[in-house]
Amino acid sequence: QNASKEFAEAARLLKKEAPRIQFGKIDVTDQHDLRKEFNIQEFPTVKFFVDGIREAPIDCKGKLSYALLMAGRADLFSFITWIKRQTGPSTVLINSTHQVEAIINADDLAVIGFFKELHGDSVEVFRETAKDVPEMPFGMTSSEDIRAHYGIQLNALVVFKKVGVQMEQMLSVVFQTSVKIFDVPVENHILLFIPTSSKTFNTTYENYKSAAAEFRGKIMFVLVNTNETRNGRIFEYFRIREVDVPAVRILNLTSQEKYKMPADEVTVENIRQFCQSYLDGKAKLHLSSEEVAEDWDKMPVKVLVGKNFNRIVFNRTTTVFVMFYAPWSYECRKLLPIWDELGEKYQSHEDVIIAKIDITANDVLSVEMDRYPFFRLFPAGPNIQVPYAGEHNLEAFSEFLEEQMKMKAETREKVGDND
Repeated sequence: QNASKEFAEAARLLKKEAPRIQFGKIDVTDQHDLRKEFNIQEFPTVKFFVDGIREAPIDCKGKLSYALLMAGRADLFSFITWIKRQTGPSTVLINSTHQVEAIINADDLAVIGFFKELHGDSVEVFRETAKDVPEMPFGMTSSEDIRAHYGIQLNALVVFKKVGVQMEQMLSVVFQTSVKIFDVPVENHILLFIPTSSKTFNTTYENYKSAAAEFRGKIMFVLVNTNETRNGRIFEYFRIREVDVPAVRILNLTSQEKYKMPADEVTVENIRQFCQSYLDGKAKLHLSSEEVAEDWDKMPVKVLVGKNFNRIVFNRTTTVFVMFYAPWSYECRKLLPIWDELGEKYQSHEDVIIAKIDITANDVLSVEMDRYPFFRLFPAGPNIQVPYAGEHNLEAFSEFLEEQMKMKAETREKVGDND
């Protein structure tokens, strides 16, 4: 129902701007033939039909699916941008450094493709990729002056952060070892965390580059400079400490699963074995978790960690409402007192648990990650979860929880009547 509302809102916003784009919805519980024809496996599913071609609709998938549009209005605008990029230019053609600055200052992140020529397979793949990444603005240029201004000689894709260049060197390294910008969409990334000022950097980096050539198109090799303070969020995400570097991790972008290289020394052979083990499905999953505190369940809001998460939230007797937060986030810190109030309100309910988990310190594979803070309800019974997309205040949290418990009670009554 929430997804349907967002879908209708997208239709309203595009009605004047793009009147030729029509929106429709189908209840496939009634339309069995259509469900079979378009192979609908999950709900909701969004497909985009262009130029009246019934046989080849474009799938709106991944983070663009309407299951995730329930997260907030920012995702709605990403969906609208996705639609526009399917029917018009997907990237901005850049002719001056002023344009580059305008793009990178307009949003938190921006992607710029620097090419020697604006034609060929690399450019085409760049354009196609931009269509499916509407969360960021994409631009491209073949200007020698612009490339010289940013110190780029070869074809490179650079991600800029609003306050400056976030990962320019890292991404340039990646594409200097590639024949094309993208040979195939690569969902496997390996990251080397090391300070570029280290005495062993040159040797370690050469080993890393040598191994990269062998896995081109299968694993994307990324360098993360641990001297760069702006990379702090990346260290936090991978739980990398100063004593850990140099460190090597593999991340699957689809599953968000992380893997740690078992060997400490960054040699060509160790990297090769790690990558091949991962591709063969033999690498051991690396999960981080804080220890379970002795008083984790003594306060109205229970404190979850990776080690006790599944045991607490996936049970048949208790409904668990969880706040996933990051300690460094101002928005999260602002909401924690409200979450404490919610915990106090329901602490006398034996069948309800209000909980929180620091998602920057604990890996939870059973939950798809979202922007901090985010909330999930885990109803008593089957292993299911319900995303929360309402306002961030005590009244809205309470209404959502009461509504979900009411629905659960009505379902139990119906099952009882049938019995």
